Amino acid sequence: MFNNKNKMKKSNGVQNTMNGQPAVNMISEGTHIKGNITTQNDFRISGTVEGELDVKGKCIITQTGKVVGQINAQDADISGEVEGTVTTTNKLTLRQTAHVTGDLTTKVILIEEGARFDGACHMGQKPAKSEQTGRVTIEKAQK
Repeated sequence: MFNNKNKMKKSNGVQNTMNGQPAVNMISEGTHIKGNITTQNDFRISGTVEGELDVKGKCIITQTGKVVGQINAQDADISGEVEGTVTTTNKLTLRQTAHVTGDLTTKVILIEEGARFDGACHMGQKPAKSEQTGRVTIEKAQK
């Protein structure tokens, strides 16, 4: 009597819509939000966000988008402006119109010609911070 096609399914921690596509949160152009945001889904920003973003999926900052604060995401695709650190566990893409002021930490990075970032780029595992001296120490990888 009832068709199970319309049920929402959850796989890999990402909530799916009725058509099987991942759910996407959006902040439209002209919208300004202050505060920290946490989501299990993809997140698309065309407006302005001031605060920390914790995105378990992909974080997309469009050309009109601006983030002032830290971004933590599985993947990030930036075309707009970011003032703060960007940390991804997988892939970071900086499009030609991107301007990032802050450090980048990622596993894989793609930077298009014209993209700008002011800061340091760290790839792979983060260096361990020594508790006694406060200095950064890099441990030798074991084979």
